[in-house]
Amino acid sequence: MITIRDEIAADIPAREALLDRCLGERRTAKSSERLREGRLPAEGLALSAERDGELLATVRLWHVEANGVAALLLGPLAVKPELQGEGLGKAMMREALWRAACRGHGAVILVGDAPYYARFGFDPSLTRELAMPGPVERERFLAIELRDGALDGASGVLTAAGVADEKAARMREFAQAA
Repeated sequence: MITIRDEIAADIPAREALLDRCLGERRTAKSSERLREGRLPAEGLALSAERDGELLATVRLWHVEANGVAALLLGPLAVKPELQGEGLGKAMMREALWRAACRGHGAVILVGDAPYYARFGFDPSLTRELAMPGPVERERFLAIELRDGALDGASGVLTAAGVADEKAARMREFAQAA
């Protein structure tokens, strides 16, 4: 049986390996990564799917804002290649959006495959006044409002918000000094 649960620290090495396998090593060069760097995921919104202790899928949501309007940035979503097409990604998305709505969040933004994410209600028209902090294909820049009007007034470049990951920041400083 596959269980979707909160991510735990022991998931991190398997999560990183899964992301490398699914998205490639260049995944850290993407614009979305600039908004995740040095931050912790939104509380309660880092999810893992596992079966018998094996990590099968992962998704995280991150705090961002634009012109003072708060939202979440979803990503990355990754499913073990052997299980893709079996509905696990869909289950992860539904769980992530449900949890975000239950926690009172108003909107989720992502960069991804428009036909795939449209089934959940994501729409590129909701990001027409927004920009990423780097290049992005406009048709892949999508959002969903979990609460009507949640993105009203949002404009300009998305910026990172939320809690800083102090451990990651110290490790980066150490690596730069070496």
